[in-house]
Amino acid sequence: MKLNELSDNEGATHARKRVGRGIGSGSGKTGGRGVKGQKSRSGVAINGYEGGQMPLYRRLPKRGFTNIFAKNFTTISVGRLQQAIDAGRLDASSEIDVAALIAAGIVRRAKDGVRVLGDGEVTSKVTLNVAGASKSAVEKIEKAGGSIKTA
Repeated sequence: MKLNELSDNEGATHARKRVGRGIGSGSGKTGGRGVKGQKSRSGVAINGYEGGQMPLYRRLPKRGFTNIFAKNFTTISVGRLQQAIDAGRLDASSEIDVAALIAAGIVRRAKDGVRVLGDGEVTSKVTLNVAGASKSAVEKIEKAGGSIKTA
């Protein structure tokens, strides 16, 4: 296969319609816009406009807010931790922190910290230093003989 032999499937692409090139072309004069009115002219932006009627987005009540202090944690399961230890990407004997998780390729970025969730099983004795952990995750890690330190 060569680059010049690549082609899209039949009918996947359409030729651009050249509009407004004389009456004889079939799409000339008004160029498929109908006659007169705001929509036939250029520079029109009427999305959400309902002809003077109160638009839908103003008829519905305002609700909720965005908490600007909300933390966005990267989540990781204990099962995923165990998987990485078994694969040899994490060293269970040393303390596992955010930097170690990023270096091992388990999390891409820390955001506001890493939070451990109790999905899956952990058998290794691990020492974790993370931003947070669920009750079930703490339970599983301590049951396996490990410890967890949360910020």
